[in-house]
Amino acid sequence: MSVELNIDNGLGIVTLNRPEKKNAITMTMRLRLSEVFEQLGDDDTVRAVIIRGAGTDFCAGMDVQEMGAGGVASSMMRMRRLQRVVRAIADLRKPAIAAVRGVCMGAGWSYAMACDFVVADNTARFAQAFRNIGLCPDAGAVWQLRQLLGPMRAKEIVYSGRVIDAEEALKLGLILEKTAPGALMDRAHAIAAGFINGPTLAIGMAKRQFELAANSGFDQFLEAEFSMQPAMSGTDDHAEGLAAFRHRRPPCFKGS
Repeated sequence: MSVELNIDNGLGIVTLNRPEKKNAITMTMRLRLSEVFEQLGDDDTVRAVIIRGAGTDFCAGMDVQEMGAGGVASSMMRMRRLQRVVRAIADLRKPAIAAVRGVCMGAGWSYAMACDFVVADNTARFAQAFRNIGLCPDAGAVWQLRQLLGPMRAKEIVYSGRVIDAEEALKLGLILEKTAPGALMDRAHAIAAGFINGPTLAIGMAKRQFELAANSGFDQFLEAEFSMQPAMSGTDDHAEGLAAFRHRRPPCFKGS
């Protein structure tokens, strides 16, 4: 299967499994990815997610063999399905980590940026090379890059279509950490482990706060925040956190 899902001990691992094509995403894969991330969102046993690519690359973006056919209506349908995936990743109320090696381009990079964290090994190469085929970016790339970098640097990356290596990506804040090739998945698992044992509902609410902060004024944000922490105060994890603090022991969060 070109998209694989494995769930074990609270961790969901999504693998783009088309290594002979650098995990370029087909229409079938778009549909499957939407289903997978919706499943992960609904499964309360899953408390963190890693998305990775099989083989030596993360994702080369959309499969160009499927581009350009069927006219405007077909293109709009493909775009809807493409955006459905990036929304499903971004809307996940659990920490998501992209583990990137090799090529990470186009919509593949957008999918990585939709995660909470990107860790990459030193083979990683990022690009939004749409200009090379006479297209503007898709999958929310411009919005995400502008949020991460500001408008001027984001424009330079998009307009030029140039490749960014792992070292530059780290300096720009596009990735959280850079690892040696053999250490990438170990590091991704280590980061995920901290979330699997954490207060899942509270982390999910904090994730929502970051989304609101990017799209609202300060007063609007405070109004939304007003109901968020009181809601979390009624969770089992909050009660456990208080009890652990009072008894000077580590908390045992259940994600409820």
